[in-house]
Amino acid sequence: MIRDSQEIMEAVRDVAVHAGQVAHSFFGRRLDVEQKIDGSPVTVADRSAEEAARTWIEKRFPSDGFAGEEFGAVRPDARRRWIVDPIDGTKAFVRGVPLWGTLVALCDGDEVIAGAARFPALDETLVAALGQGCWWNGRRAHVSGVSSISESLVLTTDPEFRATPDRRLGWERLSAAAAHSRSWGDCYGYLLVATGRAEVMVDPIMADWDSAALYPAIVEAGGVFTDWSGNVTALGGSAVATNRAVSAAARALLEESNR
Repeated sequence: MIRDSQEIMEAVRDVAVHAGQVAHSFFGRRLDVEQKIDGSPVTVADRSAEEAARTWIEKRFPSDGFAGEEFGAVRPDARRRWIVDPIDGTKAFVRGVPLWGTLVALCDGDEVIAGAARFPALDETLVAALGQGCWWNGRRAHVSGVSSISESLVLTTDPEFRATPDRRLGWERLSAAAAHSRSWGDCYGYLLVATGRAEVMVDPIMADWDSAALYPAIVEAGGVFTDWSGNVTALGGSAVATNRAVSAAARALLEESNR
């Protein structure tokens, strides 16, 4: 039984580290890559890591719900639910690029109360719980103090925005206004915002397992996490993560394309 916020943080961190270690055992190996119905790739590494996370959770919290990217939901009506993405950034993973992570979130009802992101190939861990701060490799993490878009580093996973061409104009406007723009994408971009190494990270489409663990990290690091429409939510189907100083300006540039 988890009794307090510190134990919550330890639990989400431990699951992420455990599942990430399983995923990392496959990293750099030649793997068969399958295509899921949505066109995204999946490998034995994804499935093995998710099974490891689910086994860990079921052993310790058998009444909790569980939702994973690869095997779906168990006890979806449970008040407390774990949401797991075993490998966020599978495309990077299968090419031997280390910018992938294992994401674990814990929800109380519809509220995400804690999250962890483990980056095994980089040996970086980000963990946060509401009211308990955001911690990066054991040190308190903070967003940057950069206060203008013209001085900002802005990031996205795929600058082509192939699935959402209507939102590409917003990204292009933001990118043009920024000092630098890069596609250091998937969960790694949110790590960079939470630790003050970038100011903005955006994704026009996000599943719950992509975004849930990242919300508490950004918020507890002093930033702002919303969906593309500006709603403060961890589960909005898209994500815009910023430091607080450029929050309004970044979202205004993104939204101009929809006017």
